[in-house]
Amino acid sequence: MSSRLQSTPADAALPAASAAQAKERIDALVSAVSQVILGKEETIRLAVACLLARGHLLFEDQPGVGKTILSQSLAQALGLQFRRVQFTSDLLPADILGASIYEKESGSFRFHKGPVFAQVLLADEINRATPKTQSALLEAMEEGKVTADGGTHALPEPFFVIATQNPSSQTGTYTLPESQLDRFLMRLGLGAPDRDAERALLQGVDRREMLKTMPHTLSAADLHELQAQARSVHVSDALLDYLQDLLAASRAGGRGLSPRAGLALLSAARSWALISGRPMVLPEDLQAVAISVMGHRLEHAVDGQSGEETAAALIGEVAVP
Repeated sequence: MSSRLQSTPADAALPAASAAQAKERIDALVSAVSQVILGKEETIRLAVACLLARGHLLFEDQPGVGKTILSQSLAQALGLQFRRVQFTSDLLPADILGASIYEKESGSFRFHKGPVFAQVLLADEINRATPKTQSALLEAMEEGKVTADGGTHALPEPFFVIATQNPSSQTGTYTLPESQLDRFLMRLGLGAPDRDAERALLQGVDRREMLKTMPHTLSAADLHELQAQARSVHVSDALLDYLQDLLAASRAGGRGLSPRAGLALLSAARSWALISGRPMVLPEDLQAVAISVMGHRLEHAVDGQSGEETAAALIGEVAVP
């Protein structure tokens, strides 16, 4: 299991005053991004929760709804280095990770880092690349490092991957297997804005122009502190009972959530509690993130249902202790 999702001991509980201060800082971040991405505050909060939980985010949606701008806005508001890679069928692992290149002057090989060495990486249309290239990125996401030619190179901190995926019905796509989908903490859809938000978008300034003047709301150091606070949000035994009941219910049909999925759900719920200004996780925090965390992990658990529908049904069936 990834160390990124391990829990924090109860004796490191977050004080209530610190949780309230954290909420103010996160609200400022969400507000800044919401000035660029109109009418999508709930999705922005879920994306921030994913970042606070030190996970990675998968978007599955149609082109042109603002996934790239959302990724850039988060990076800009936090003052983080941003890179974008367009995944295509001829993209090679070295195009992402980097490669060792012979330098005539020194008479030796030197590793040249690829775009994966960014704090926020947008992997656009990830399922258009071959499985080999997909696996190279996902291994780096899991390990937090790149191994090349016998050397190991640590990825930056923070390291946040936002991948977009085209519907599998489109031609030229390579479906991500379940084991690789599991590497993403959340799967979200951005969707088209409502009528009022779209009118404001049509009448307003170009969003890319807004990014040029968007101020830094928080710093990388602030983000690191918030991530540590999220790991310190208290989880009661009763909440763990509820989580385990959800996991057990998902496995009733033979294909359900893994222990790693349980850690992911708990980590995301802690982050959502912090976003809400609470020093402890409540059942509604778990429910708020459950569909985005469970949906892609339950995609084929029930015939005729999407993963999100299966996740929603589990939330409705399992009683809160």
